[in-house]
Amino acid sequence: MTTPFVSTVLGSPRIGPNRELKRATESYWAGRVDAAALQQSARDLRRRGLAAQREQGLDSIPVNTFSFYDQILDTAVLLGALPERVASIADPLDRYFAAARGTDTITPLEMTKWFDTNYHYLVPEISPSTTFALDASKVLTELAEATEAGINARPVVIGPVTFLLLSKAVGTDTPLLSRLSELLPLYADLLGQLKAAGAEWVQLDEPALVGDRTAAEIEQARAAYAELSALTDRPAILLASYFGSLGEALPALASTDVEGIAIDLVAGDDCIGSVPDLSGKFVVAGVVDGRNIWRTDLDAALATLGALLGSVDTLAVSTSCSLLHVPYTLDAETDVDKALRSWLAFGTEKVKEVVTLATALTQGRESVEDEFALARAAASTRRDDRRLNDATVRGRLDAVLNSALGRAPAAERRKLQAEVHDLPALPTTTIGSYPQTSQIRVARAALRTGEIDQSEYLRRMRAEIADVVALQEKLDIDVLVHGEPERNDMVQYFAEQLEGFFATTNGWVQSYGTRCVRPPILYGDVSRPNPMTVDWITYAQSLTDKPVKGMLTGPVTILAWSFVRDDQPLADSANQVALAIRDETVDLQTAGIRIIQVDEPALRELLPLRAADQPTYLDWSVGSFRLATSGVADSTAIHTHLCYSEFGAVIGAIAGLDADVTSIEAARSHMEVLGDLSTVGFDLGVGPGVYDIHSPRVPGVDEIADSLREALKAVPVERLWVNPDCGLKTRGQVEVEASLRNLVEAAKLVRAEL
Repeated sequence: MTTPFVSTVLGSPRIGPNRELKRATESYWAGRVDAAALQQSARDLRRRGLAAQREQGLDSIPVNTFSFYDQILDTAVLLGALPERVASIADPLDRYFAAARGTDTITPLEMTKWFDTNYHYLVPEISPSTTFALDASKVLTELAEATEAGINARPVVIGPVTFLLLSKAVGTDTPLLSRLSELLPLYADLLGQLKAAGAEWVQLDEPALVGDRTAAEIEQARAAYAELSALTDRPAILLASYFGSLGEALPALASTDVEGIAIDLVAGDDCIGSVPDLSGKFVVAGVVDGRNIWRTDLDAALATLGALLGSVDTLAVSTSCSLLHVPYTLDAETDVDKALRSWLAFGTEKVKEVVTLATALTQGRESVEDEFALARAAASTRRDDRRLNDATVRGRLDAVLNSALGRAPAAERRKLQAEVHDLPALPTTTIGSYPQTSQIRVARAALRTGEIDQSEYLRRMRAEIADVVALQEKLDIDVLVHGEPERNDMVQYFAEQLEGFFATTNGWVQSYGTRCVRPPILYGDVSRPNPMTVDWITYAQSLTDKPVKGMLTGPVTILAWSFVRDDQPLADSANQVALAIRDETVDLQTAGIRIIQVDEPALRELLPLRAADQPTYLDWSVGSFRLATSGVADSTAIHTHLCYSEFGAVIGAIAGLDADVTSIEAARSHMEVLGDLSTVGFDLGVGPGVYDIHSPRVPGVDEIADSLREALKAVPVERLWVNPDCGLKTRGQVEVEASLRNLVEAAKLVRAEL
């Protein structure tokens, strides 16, 4: 058997510890650097990352986890599965970015969430005319770089089953797994080339198999890996899963001749309890959480590893999934208090935990007992910290939950709200944020460094708000927003003002492409010391006679885009956050704001991967939203926003939110979601996005008007709103103004036709 290893991770972040890749890529898009400079930046990042992992003690290091945008898009390039509409672009890098972002004339691929994480992936389009062809240049290049640096490299590639299950069938109703037979020869060719290039192991990722899969799908996966593992000219195969248990797929995969299986023992419990026959397999045990930032309970993890040793021959220690989902290192955080710091582990610290556990496993825990003692002490201080159990918060929450949380029926509310606001048919609005100008970024940096004081910062932000309100009035938008110049992020902004959260200084993680976020850390009980948005919103309302929406982030999204507590149920944390948001809605209403948007773009994101676990989640997630929004009068309109997910599985929950208006991503999916809403008898207001803000292209008037006409086939005019897909924070001012001008003109055009 191929030599096993003892310590590894399943993948690594690629944006750079200081977001170097983001800056280099955006400079390339802006024409400030050429492709050679961008490629050199990427090589430098890869080299430093590989060297750091080796120095930390990993003895098998993943490669080909780097990406300029997304690993599924990389796999589409690997397999020759880019859409035909980008084929005319000669340069491979520009063709790649056109598929990701679109151009003035080319629409990009759809984007959706990577399982139940806050990472987004681009959805490949597979049509009957798609002809697969292997292009292994990227993985071979990165393997060669690592080999030349003396790294024991393990190439990582998305497996064929997951690639097809996550792709979108275009022009056919035939399940895409029927095309496995076309992909397997390409994977066989790839394995042969990797073997010739010196790879001893290759990791094929099949996370799609941790979800609910039919017996037929599991059999297709088994047959595929039986065929690949029967090849003689190949490296050893490590079949990797994460984000849950393989369940019934595990014994099927174990029956093949793949040499290794990587299992997630944080989100799943494979091999613990009833163990299939893995005695001949090399098991890579994911006992260090790759998705959350809490320090590992080393005693419990070592006990898990010990239990596994009784049923498998060879064992390695790993993270549960790629470290893509956590910040690089805790060393970059200088403001975190001593107690909280002791509870945390970012990427670098998680690698150390992996190496510590591997050392204990192979050499005995005595050699690393100091690390075990530190972990034990941290767990003790965390249990005893009073910030994690606030009697006032818990008592008040119980009282509110025991009161009535409902509102009047939607039709009654709609009549009352119409009396408050005299809006035209097909009212136009935007989702919340406007472009973050250079002046905003400069002001925020100047406040941070002390160059300006709070009063000057307030003056500059008010000037930005005045500009945004004036622009919306010039464009004749019906319901305005204040543009959110004061907000660094739609979750972090609130976390910085809520007790129980800690906002990092440099805890960046990738959300998609060059979009990076700093998820706050929810470590204790949550409360709202002071109003968070009232002054900003009421200032904007003072500048116009048109209604201005109050803009809040919902409890589920705040949880989804934070690193959350692992010491209590998510539902309990959601309700604590909801109570704080409820207080804010009441204060906004008292201040005269009669349209309040509580965004829940992550509702679909947290949906458990297994159907059996979903009803419980949907019950508490909908309940937390209604807790947050039911404190206001029926004449106050509650809006919400959802984006960039496959909504079919939660369509009933969207109706259950009982928001007066729901704006929802629809531009890239061409209004498909409206059919789902119709099937559940959705009778509330809806704003299907008619402008895809994740692409730089400006949609034309006729294009938007056609989308509205299509939407009117599913939604009556009195319930249809007109808006972009999402907030405009990441877009440029010129394109935003042009796009919104076309949006308003299209709405007026269709309004006149009615």
